[in-house]
Amino acid sequence: MNTTTTQGVTVSVTTNYLPDYSSPVQEHYVFAYKIDIHNGSEYTVKLLRRHWYIYDANGVVREVEGEGVVGQQPVLEPGESHQYVSGCNLKSGLGKMRGTYQMERVVDGEEFTVDIPEFTLVVPYRLN
Repeated sequence: MNTTTTQGVTVSVTTNYLPDYSSPVQEHYVFAYKIDIHNGSEYTVKLLRRHWYIYDANGVVREVEGEGVVGQQPVLEPGESHQYVSGCNLKSGLGKMRGTYQMERVVDGEEFTVDIPEFTLVVPYRLN
């Protein structure tokens, strides 16, 4: 699990390779990642936007940006957490992702950026 904390908001990531949805012969490797966002700050916060960089070992870099996460803009009271699962496909079976969330303190509307820790996406047999 990869974890980082920014201004009291902790983001943790775990990943899984999905062989049933992948086709190595066609250079199509699918991964799921689970994100846990925990508000350890003293303020209620709202997740406004996400911004991802996806690096494939074949040299391709993709950038993904948009509102919320999986169709939601969760509001987290102090001490609350939000989890979601999403996915990514690669051509090489080896890559990494990193990114940020744009958050808002609800009390005063101040926006701030929360780091998402860099994490790897690796087909298990590539680890041997």
